[in-house]
This record gives sequence, structure tokens and C-alpha cells, in this order.
Amino acid sequence: MRSRRARRGAATFVLCLSLVAAAAATGCSPLGGPVHRSAAADGPGQGGGGRDGGRDAAPPVVMFLGDSYTVGDGRVQPEFTYASATARLLGWQVVVGGRAGTGFVVKRRDDFLGLFESQLGWRPAPDLLIVSGGHNDFRIPAPQVAAAAHVLLERAGQRWPGTHIVLMGPIWGTGTPPQGAIAVRDALRDLAGQLGVPFIDPIGERWVTGDPLTGVGNAAQYIKRDRTHPNEAGHRYIATRLAGSLRRLGLAEPSRKK
Repeated sequence: MRSRRARRGAATFVLCLSLVAAAAATGCSPLGGPVHRSAAADGPGQGGGGRDGGRDAAPPVVMFLGDSYTVGDGRVQPEFTYASATARLLGWQVVVGGRAGTGFVVKRRDDFLGLFESQLGWRPAPDLLIVSGGHNDFRIPAPQVAAAAHVLLERAGQRWPGTHIVLMGPIWGTGTPPQGAIAVRDALRDLAGQLGVPFIDPIGERWVTGDPLTGVGNAAQYIKRDRTHPNEAGHRYIATRLAGSLRRLGLAEPSRKK
């Protein structure tokens, strides 16, 4: 007959296995806190499948930094935003950072640089960082926004020299953004060219058209009546547009630069 200590050790081992299995099933860590699982972790038929299409391949780690489009607006939770939806489409492990109402200059306690430092920059380097913003900065002089974005992108590049960085301009909830948003978009696009960073332009590519209040364009299907925030279908749609842009850039399956 086994000793009491041996039986207790076996029971502890079984409990640990159960906690790990529960974490995989529920998306919660046995140590507490959420686990962002990619589609690759779900196996064949459930999502991406990793870099080599196999269950054992380590999926890319991708981080997002942004405003309410990226982290959710209260009614759309972070796990349903375009950032998480893109990760599911492409089979990534994802970490979503940022805060509603923030920008490169505009802040709610912190701007993007402060949020990068507190939420992302202390973590091990990801394969790809996507910085998406500028919507909340549209009343700020565009050169000031670009200067703040410059500091952020340089800080991220210095912190993680092997990480790919993509800058995505403002997302707008109608097909007619104000001139301030266009100016911010232009300044960010010029900065990306100066730094050699890929730039994705939702306004220029007309990801959103029309107006949800008039029923014209795709905004009626994808944007809430606040004329700003996507609904869950809108986030899934934006994810397909972003995934297409990343495929064209060769960054759908990123790996750190050597």
C-alpha cells in the first residue's frame, strides 16, 4: 500500500493537471488573470494553426496599443474588438494594450507612451507591435501628434530591436472624417515613411463608408449610432481589412528580426 505522502503527491499532480486543463478550456490562468489564446491554440478547424499550420508550432506573439477601437468601448469588450478578432483570424497570441479616450497626445491618466510603458514595454519582446491611433488627437495640431508618435515608435524600437512595428492611422466611424483627422493621418503617414515603418491607412482605404444615421454605406451595418464605435460585426469586418493589409505587407505570420 502506498504511503500517505505518496497518495498526497499523486493527488496534487492530478489537481495541477486539472488546473492546466481548466485554464486551456476557460481562458483563465490558474494563477489568476486572463489568458489571451490565439486561434492556433484551438487546434485544426478552430483557427489559425500557427506558423507551420501544425498544432505544435509556436504562434507569433503580437501586441496592440490603441484607443477604444482597440481595447473596447465598454459595450464591446476587449476580447471582441478588431485586435482580438485579427489574432483569431491569423492564429496569433495577442496582448491588447491601451485605453479608451487616449491618443498620442490626448490622455486619460496616460497617453500612448505612458500606456506602452505601463502595459507593454516591460514584457518580453513580441514578434509584432501594432500601434493604432490618432482618432482622439484630431483636435491637436498634427505636428504635435507626429512628434509624440515619433517618441513612442523610437522607444518601442529601442526596447525591442527585433520586433516588427506597424503604425495604423485613425479609424473613423463615418466616410467623412473632419479635416483635423485627415491632417493627423497625413502627419502619421509621413512619420512612418521617415522612420521606414509600414503604415496602414483606414481612412485612405475607405474601410468605413457612409453614415450610420442615414443608412448610407457600410457604416449602417458596422458602426453604432454614436457615429464613432464599431459594433461587434464592425470589429470583425475591420479585422478582415487589417488582416488583408498585413498579408500584403508580409506580416501575417511575423517573426522577430534577427
